[in-house]
Amino acid sequence: MAEIEEEKTIREENHEKEDGRKGNGGKRKLQGKKLSGRAKFWIVILIIFLISLPGYFLGLTVRKYKVRDERIQGNLRIALVTDLHSCKYGEGQSKLLSAIEEQHPDVILLGGDIFDDVLSDERTYEFLAGISGKYPCYYVTGNHECWAGGNAYRSKMETLKNYGITRLSGESTLLETGSGTVRLCGIDDPDIVLVQSQLNTNAELLNLKESISDKEFTILLAHRPELIDKYEQTGFDLVLAGHAHGGQVRIPGIMNGFYAPNQGLFPKYAGGRFEKNDMTMIVSRGLAKESTKFPRFCNPPELVIIDLAGTK
Repeated sequence: MAEIEEEKTIREENHEKEDGRKGNGGKRKLQGKKLSGRAKFWIVILIIFLISLPGYFLGLTVRKYKVRDERIQGNLRIALVTDLHSCKYGEGQSKLLSAIEEQHPDVILLGGDIFDDVLSDERTYEFLAGISGKYPCYYVTGNHECWAGGNAYRSKMETLKNYGITRLSGESTLLETGSGTVRLCGIDDPDIVLVQSQLNTNAELLNLKESISDKEFTILLAHRPELIDKYEQTGFDLVLAGHAHGGQVRIPGIMNGFYAPNQGLFPKYAGGRFEKNDMTMIVSRGLAKESTKFPRFCNPPELVIIDLAGTK
């Protein structure tokens, strides 16, 4: 190190002598270097990247809602799982399964696109195996199960049966709340006609309307939130949906979502809680990660927990 420093000193002395010959009085003027335009550009890019980095956090979030109604006797905790798209959440889906177990739900509602039409079903099988037999589980179709095509679709539906998952296809059932019941209804995704031509979402809604009573608190499990007007006209008290993936890109407090299927740019029902007259709709931002064409931003995947309770 000393030899290198000495070499520098000798060079500096030679430069000073050279400067003296040029009439600089033996004094060397040192000027600071200015950043080039390219360097400034990359520094700005780096700063933007560091500021935005937390927005790409894809850790699983648990989001909770409470719904009260005088017709609800007792309490019921619902875990709403939507749009898994066979994405990975730890070895054997351990992260997702542990998150559900920690919330101690009374029932799990699967709001469609738990399978994918491109990714392998392996992760979905792992998830279904993890909840099978532990909780009452109800399922409605999403568009991607339908897009998988006839044979693949039938295989997915058979898998649900094998794991003891109840599919609701324009049907309803009663859920125990401890000291009472609430009615749960479920409808297929409109794209069900691609694989089961005899089924129709509108017909299913009309059929369910006949079974709805003002004396019962009634829940609809559906895949698509943009059909909110039809749901409200049917007479449901609470609608649980997914499909929108949280609008993919969010700026909390400014933009709830950038784009959602079947809603387009700046979707109104990307995720969250919405009220329409006497009906409440809760939209999960879903669990899709590696299956999406664009990365999620400020929009972490979520497990939704809904607590139903009376007003007293």
